[in-house]
Amino acid sequence: VYSPDYNITFMGLEKLHPFDAGKWGKVINFLKEEKLIADDLIVQAREATDEDLLVVHTRRYLNKLKWSFVVATITEIPPVAFLPNFVVQRKVLKPLRTQTGGTIMAGKLAVDRGWAINVGGGFHHCSSDKGGGFCAYADITLAIKFLFERVQGVSKATIIDLDAHQGNGHERDFMDDPRVYIMDVYNRYIYPGDGFAKRAIKRKVELEWGTEDTEYLQKVHTHVEGALNELKPDIIVYNAGTDILDGDPLGGLAVSPQGIVKRDEVVFKAARSRRIPILMVTSGGYQKRTARIIADSILNLHNLGLIDKEQATCGVQSPKLEQMIRDSAKDLTNLSLQ
Repeated sequence: VYSPDYNITFMGLEKLHPFDAGKWGKVINFLKEEKLIADDLIVQAREATDEDLLVVHTRRYLNKLKWSFVVATITEIPPVAFLPNFVVQRKVLKPLRTQTGGTIMAGKLAVDRGWAINVGGGFHHCSSDKGGGFCAYADITLAIKFLFERVQGVSKATIIDLDAHQGNGHERDFMDDPRVYIMDVYNRYIYPGDGFAKRAIKRKVELEWGTEDTEYLQKVHTHVEGALNELKPDIIVYNAGTDILDGDPLGGLAVSPQGIVKRDEVVFKAARSRRIPILMVTSGGYQKRTARIIADSILNLHNLGLIDKEQATCGVQSPKLEQMIRDSAKDLTNLSLQ
């Protein structure tokens, strides 16, 4: 799931944050170069509307985003505070709303197909009433809430959050919801250090500075297996941040590119062996090489048969899947709860 509208470009302002605000398009270009995908295999994400966002967000919070200085604080790009808000809405928030729509659509596709990858999304620091850490919309919470409310047979979800940072947004949103099991593996010393949100984590793995491949992969494997043995969910939402990469300026861990590819393989193997639908979002990653690593990981998942391109090709050409994708898009424009 992708849209060219994901990418943030405006007078170079996006370069003032370490996040590569064009990485999503680069991932798609790498996958096209490798002949894994063509345009007809991409489900076009639709922008989430206010009505959609209100399923989780408070009206008060969405109104706050009409102040440029609030958006500047959330995105950590101070000059945004001095831009007219209509420019901020179009150039900064619309891309994030489109990625949020992509995550919601990918949730439905994952349930219908067994897997889906939103090449964007993973805004795990945003909760219903507070943004932060470049996260303005709670796409993970939204995707799960929509599945619970609108898709029959989905009543339990597991979030596997392997971004280098604690996923305090979805943790706050699902603090008292027994339907959602949260596993979070993160550097214990970095942002956000949200002690209250940690109470929502069912399986907490706090890492030391500079954790490397062997220890990291062993812990991920052990705890993913443990989490899925403890509770078999109807959907896994996998937050696959690449800021665990060695040299990342914000993550503080030391996992290699090959380690990231292996990590994603571990999670998908665990999901597919149990026949649990999995939705992957790409989340954080603050080096220029992360786009290549995400693409390499998706190629590896395909080569191992954990995501099935041939089935997708057949499916996209069949009226049934085309109708389903249209229904997903239609759902997104009518997703307010009945």
